Amino acid sequence: MKFHQKIGSVFCIGLLLFSCQKKSRSTISDSDILHQNEDKLTQLIIYDVFSPPVASRIYAYASLASYETIRYKDPKYISIIKQLRGFDSPPEPQKNKKYNFTLAATKAFFTVVRKVTFSVDSLKTYENGVYERYKNELDDSTYQRSIAFGEQMGKVILKRASVDNYPQTRGKPKFLGSNNPGKWHPTPPDYLDGVEYCWGTMKTFVLDSSTQFCPVPPPAYSEDKNSVYFKQNLEVYEQSQKLTQEQKDIARYWDDNPFVIEHSGHMMFANKKITPGGHWIGITAIACKKTHADAVKTAQAYALTSVAMFDAFICCWQEKYKTNYIRPVTVINDKIDKDWLPRLQTPPFPEYPSGHSTITRAAAVMLTHLFGDNFAFQDTSDLHYIGMQRHFNSFVQAANEASISRFYGGIHYVNSVNMGADQGKKVSDHIISKLKQ
Repeated sequence: MKFHQKIGSVFCIGLLLFSCQKKSRSTISDSDILHQNEDKLTQLIIYDVFSPPVASRIYAYASLASYETIRYKDPKYISIIKQLRGFDSPPEPQKNKKYNFTLAATKAFFTVVRKVTFSVDSLKTYENGVYERYKNELDDSTYQRSIAFGEQMGKVILKRASVDNYPQTRGKPKFLGSNNPGKWHPTPPDYLDGVEYCWGTMKTFVLDSSTQFCPVPPPAYSEDKNSVYFKQNLEVYEQSQKLTQEQKDIARYWDDNPFVIEHSGHMMFANKKITPGGHWIGITAIACKKTHADAVKTAQAYALTSVAMFDAFICCWQEKYKTNYIRPVTVINDKIDKDWLPRLQTPPFPEYPSGHSTITRAAAVMLTHLFGDNFAFQDTSDLHYIGMQRHFNSFVQAANEASISRFYGGIHYVNSVNMGADQGKKVSDHIISKLKQ
């Protein structure tokens, strides 16, 4: 082969490889980048073992940063944080200047994530890879301008996070409940102290306060075996003796306990799993992908669903530690069967109302608002973590199953899952009524 033919062949091969690389990059849509960002955050939350309430805070601030930045890509979308409590006005892009708002949104997202999580070094490879992709595609001024805008937006979000009362809830003495009749105290097998007992003091985004949608009090303590109080414990116990395989699967599927301590003889080990909020962030991703939502709609869905879960957690935890209601295992061991243990490990905080029920219904109502009722989907959110998936015909159907799973698992009373679902619905209905979109 002659020299000029060799050079031509090399050039053609190089051009082909370059074209393939460009094509590979272009197949990653802007919405795909946002989904990948959220998925990386979920993995980090699992790794750092954040409690469900704290995880909801992380998702909310990070997702708001992403949305507030990328919304400038489509002028029909308006600011969410301007309608929330405690935020400064968001920055605006310079007029007649070019930006890549997906890049900026990614920078805003991780600017927040890096300040509200621990193991941020695990993000370096992924985050730098995203930035490098855009650096190769954009002129330097557009790249730098987009990065700067995202960082600016992230700082606005973090300013609000610094005054939401979270720092004041750290370093508190342990909460060990009460030995008074009908009151929560640490449960077997590990007798852990109460998680996030000050969460009800957190500043809400939309609600006036954490007490805005308090449910009616749970059944009062009674030693009468014919009382509602005793019968609800007997109901949990009897149900545990006759669970079908489907009910066992439902309990396991919706466990979403981020740190389950397993016991095998004298050995103890922990399994890390997705949080309840993380599960519904996964369902949000499924809804966006199924409807081929563009990047701004995707960011909005993540942000609004996260806002709903954040306020719902605060309301729920306020009630949990106000009533300090006893868990079924404590009563059943004392009054019915001293050796009984629930199918699921009892989470270390008071029983009433069910946290799963509250936040899953809040998320389901918000997603129904965004994507419509009778939205059928295959939930693969937990497939990577527990190897299970389930089909639902609507978001509310999924939330209803999440609620009853806590009863099947032996860790909640039926009344508590119903009251939690009602509270979660009220929270999201209120947010939807207050926010313009």
